[in-house]
Amino acid sequence: MQSTIKSPLTLSGIGLHTGKPVRMTLHSAPVDHGVVFVRTDIGGSAGVIPATWDKVTDTRLCTVISNDQGVSVGTIEHLMAALRGCGVDNVRVEIDAPEVPILDGSAQPFVVAIEDTGRDIQTAPRRAIRVLKDIIVTDGDKEVRLSPSVIPSYTSEIHYAHPDIGIQRSSVALFNGNFKHDIADCRTFGFMKEVETLRAMGLAQGGSLENAVVLDDNGILNPEGLRCADEFARHKVLDAIGDLYLAGGVLMAAYTGIKGGHALNNAVLRALFADPSAWDRVDLFVDLDPSDTRMYAANVRPSSVSAV
Repeated sequence: MQSTIKSPLTLSGIGLHTGKPVRMTLHSAPVDHGVVFVRTDIGGSAGVIPATWDKVTDTRLCTVISNDQGVSVGTIEHLMAALRGCGVDNVRVEIDAPEVPILDGSAQPFVVAIEDTGRDIQTAPRRAIRVLKDIIVTDGDKEVRLSPSVIPSYTSEIHYAHPDIGIQRSSVALFNGNFKHDIADCRTFGFMKEVETLRAMGLAQGGSLENAVVLDDNGILNPEGLRCADEFARHKVLDAIGDLYLAGGVLMAAYTGIKGGHALNNAVLRALFADPSAWDRVDLFVDLDPSDTRMYAANVRPSSVSAV
């Protein structure tokens, strides 16, 4: 069934790319509301931005959504991943700046806050999008694929010519709250040699060792090191979970990204919804044990709504 949060929760910090302070408060929302951002520094309807795939306007190092008035909010992917991982369907996100706070660079602070406030189970089935055939998008040697799957799963493979990364591959199937244990605390990462270029582009203004894993030619600069051996690949899984939650509901598919990123993640959703034969909408009544696909299928039924 759908759920929202029990009570408001507030998080404050700085934006990774703007470097500016931001205060963000999540509020409960009714059935079928979805995730909607509201820029309180703008005011009125001009500040309302639904978190959906067709609102994505920039994918340089983060995911940015904008409304028809050109008002935007960026770096939404870690919060979106936490909402998906915690099973939150409906929430109003009030924010007083154009970027979600980066906090520690992972989804963990969002997960902790959501768990602290708790969830309210609502009276309608979850909105789910079932992928019916393979959808593949490519960019050179980069590829993102969605394949039909009863159980939502995410696999990311990354290739970096750095001795501390190299080739890494990480996979997770989302069930029983395992996002919290397997993915949530994995941080974003970057390279010192790119910092000057990024800042000249107006990006990474707030980046530091407090909110990212940073590497130079000699290794990892963070004194505490990594949180897990494949933290880099797991963070790419985290990003994909957040980006694909912009589908407008639970995505029943197997995601595979080879050197993927925000741009291809959005591109694969656009390709999916451009093909009406590639998906349908179903009502999802319970989150079930993925080993029991018969039970799972019995609690899924076609929805009367035919469009996302």
